[in-house]
Amino acid sequence: MLKEFREFALKGNAIDLAVGIIVGASFTAIVNSIVADIIMPPIGLVLGDVDFSNLFWVLKQGEASAHYPTLADAQAAGAVTINYGLFINSLISFLIITVVLFFLIRSVNRLKRKEEVAHAEPTTKVCPYCLSEVSIKATRCAFCTSELNVETG
Repeated sequence: MLKEFREFALKGNAIDLAVGIIVGASFTAIVNSIVADIIMPPIGLVLGDVDFSNLFWVLKQGEASAHYPTLADAQAAGAVTINYGLFINSLISFLIITVVLFFLIRSVNRLKRKEEVAHAEPTTKVCPYCLSEVSIKATRCAFCTSELNVETG
């Protein structure tokens, strides 16, 4: 069993997966910072000086029953809250990551298609007499019945 695990762990796919997870975690941290520190402040300013990370509903008051100006104050008082502002930040982060991944995968797929087309062997040839497309293996044209040899087609 240990031998099988070692074979699995040292396969290229497992190592690629581990690298992908680490890069993904780093990318997520960057996107979260972009959302929280760059995108949301101007949106909050336009919407009337709103800080999305402090948008919440109080479900149950904490020890000090009062209005909580920030989420941190509400949590410190032990209030039970629904943090919809943090959810909005997470949703925007998700959308950004999804769009970036879409364009990344789209680019990779385009490169793969170009590579496949470049390496694809031709399957047809043109008859030099009637200009019809015939199988590359054909020795006679199916349309004009001319003999096709290496020199003519």
